[in-house]
Amino acid sequence: MSDLLRNVLAATVFALLGIVIFVLTFVIVDRVTPYSLWKEIVEEKNTALALLLGAASIGICIIIASAVH
Repeated sequence: MSDLLRNVLAATVFALLGIVIFVLTFVIVDRVTPYSLWKEIVEEKNTALALLLGAASIGICIIIASAVH
């Protein structure tokens, strides 16, 4: 197997692993909060919660990327 193919395969596996970990983390955060995040952001137009959740998502992604790398 060539180095290029092995590197592409490894990058794909690590990317998928990172995405799965992020989705699981997001589901846990959604379950821990006392209200529905989707309802608050989409239906109630809670911009502050959307910004907070976006910043938390970026932070979680940075941690996952560092751990996977």
